[in-house]
Amino acid sequence: MFLRAIGRPLLAKVKQTTGIVGLDVVPNARAVLIDLYSKALKEIQAVPEDEGYRKAVESFTRHRLNVCQEEEDWEATEKKLGCGQVEELIEEAQDELTLIAKMIEWEPWGVPEDYECEVIENDAPIPKHVPQHRPGPLPVEFYKTFEALHTESKTEIPAASSSEPQLKE
Repeated sequence: MFLRAIGRPLLAKVKQTTGIVGLDVVPNARAVLIDLYSKALKEIQAVPEDEGYRKAVESFTRHRLNVCQEEEDWEATEKKLGCGQVEELIEEAQDELTLIAKMIEWEPWGVPEDYECEVIENDAPIPKHVPQHRPGPLPVEFYKTFEALHTESKTEIPAASSSEPQLKE
């Protein structure tokens, strides 16, 4: 028992660098993340309960907080979350706290129902030199979960018609 309490922190891997310029290693990243996620969950309570922003923030923040509380090792936390390094997660959490404060200040949910805004439609094509921001690939864990759900499904996916190309598995 004594050796576990003393030896485990000594055997843990020490992160030397993040490999990202300007992003220093945070030795107590787990404690910092737990603190930031707890603050975010507390501050988001000021946003109305039925707002999508609050629901989204509460959902991913609770998930990340639970992972941080379950995992003591930074590598396991990074792998389980699949959202980058713990130092990047710290920056994201700090940014989210700033955004929560701004959202509370701006109250975008407080738009009157009779408010009308002008909608301008423009069908002009986007020039090729303008980057179109596309989301990056999803974490491997997403695909594993999706595959597990797909194989457990009792309903079969109907076969494609002969005019449609069929996917090979």
